[in-house]
Amino acid sequence: MKLLAGNSNPQLARDIAAYLEMPLTDASVRRFADEEVFVEIHENVRGEDVFVIQSTSAPANDNLMELLICIDALRRASARRITAVIPYFGYARQDRKPGPRTPISAKLVANLITVAGASRVLSVDLHAGQIQGFFDIPTDNLYAAPVMAADIEARHPRDRERLTVVSPDVGGVVRARALARRLDNAPLAIVDKRRERPGESEVMNIIGNVRGRACILIDDIVDSAGTLCNAALALREAGATAVSAYVTHGVLSGGAVARVESSGLDELVVTDSIALPEGAASARKLRLLSIAPLVGEAIRRIADESSVSSLFD
Repeated sequence: MKLLAGNSNPQLARDIAAYLEMPLTDASVRRFADEEVFVEIHENVRGEDVFVIQSTSAPANDNLMELLICIDALRRASARRITAVIPYFGYARQDRKPGPRTPISAKLVANLITVAGASRVLSVDLHAGQIQGFFDIPTDNLYAAPVMAADIEARHPRDRERLTVVSPDVGGVVRARALARRLDNAPLAIVDKRRERPGESEVMNIIGNVRGRACILIDDIVDSAGTLCNAALALREAGATAVSAYVTHGVLSGGAVARVESSGLDELVVTDSIALPEGAASARKLRLLSIAPLVGEAIRRIADESSVSSLFD
């Protein structure tokens, strides 16, 4: 087994390698003068089981091209099996046609990864479950819920009896229910919202009782943070005594960090599936949660041909 890392999230790749107690493969992933991607692998990978660790986060197109070219280089170097480890799968929000003459970009990206030569894909909290079906190769979708549940139990020991898990929209109810089940079947609430246009949302109503409760907002992606901040304000107005948010992928574009800092959130916890944007590490309300052990253990099990699904039993 070998681990190859792109440039999207080198710290996560190093943490995964440390968990597996093995070095990263010696390789150059760099740019020509005109910004074309160039990959050169400096070790023999013939007949090896290679895992390419690369999130397709911002700059999404550059990181996606790095992933595709890394896979192509490994295929041409006769690697036995190539697994694309994509902690954050970009373009996942374009998983259907919301209107006429629009693309299904998630399917296009799945085709590109398959044609490049990947044998299988390993990702974390895909935005929509049906994206697994976009691939014609085996696809494992890991869940960050066990990592989040353990952190919530450690951080909120005195609030266990008054915790309420909140979905920031109707579409995230399944995700919120799964986390609530892990927290001794904590009560569930839903924020009913209307999205007028991409990136903007208006909270309409809170479904469920949150008065006097410590609320845990759960979502898969935080981009502009508008939805989370509006939801936190609505929960406070409905009587919640504390509001924290746990999100798998911290895209945090534009003024998201500043928006969170001035919001009604007590804390925003994101995983390290995406490297934090510049300046975000010093934010008072932002905390990073590592998924390196989760991804590392899944890689070990795939290499050993053992069960990945048993990770979540």
